[in-house]
Amino acid sequence: MDALTLFGLFAVTMMLVCYAAEDRSPWFILAFAVSCALGSAYGFLQGAWPFGLVEAIWAIVAARRWLLRRTADSA
Repeated sequence: MDALTLFGLFAVTMMLVCYAAEDRSPWFILAFAVSCALGSAYGFLQGAWPFGLVEAIWAIVAARRWLLRRTADSA
């Protein structure tokens, strides 16, 4: 396994773990957004730009969900 494949495996594994733990804390939503951004970087580095684009969109959606949840929790 090369370094790029290990990076992709790490990103996707973190996405799964953070998604499963989202109800525990808003910080897991933020971690999910970051791991989606890592998955996006992996997609672009690998040459699968459609995957990279979709993961970038997911990162934006998750970051927005984190902001909304954080605002709702503080109110």
